[in-house]
Amino acid sequence: MSQQIPHPLTPQDCLVAVMIAVSASDEDIRTAELVTIEALVNNLPIFATYDLDRMKLMSQMVFELFSEEDGLDALFGLIRDNLPERLFETAYALSCDVAAADGALTESELRLLEEIRFELDLDRLHAAAIERGARARHMTI
Repeated sequence: MSQQIPHPLTPQDCLVAVMIAVSASDEDIRTAELVTIEALVNNLPIFATYDLDRMKLMSQMVFELFSEEDGLDALFGLIRDNLPERLFETAYALSCDVAAADGALTESELRLLEEIRFELDLDRLHAAAIERGARARHMTI
């Protein structure tokens, strides 16, 4: 990576990175997805002490990793190394919220969500419940 991260990734950095990765997975970062990420970071207790200036750095990191051949594997390695296991389901829930934000799931978003489930070794039943909750939260009339 061309720009070094000033200190190791925080758990919040990992959560932001995975949300950005889901948004960027279809190479079309939609406004609804960005608004969702911003709302989650601004309102959830887990981000209460998060330095918002690091969001840009996390975006740059994800984009740089996605430009590399094994970048997705590297991203998952960083997440597994820096995100406590008790927050793996949180990461997946936030990812599902971002994927559902624009009302449509692309093939690439679905593939990345599947990869997240696999890489974070999430129980399939728990993942299905998380997915159902995201779907319910993002329904329209």
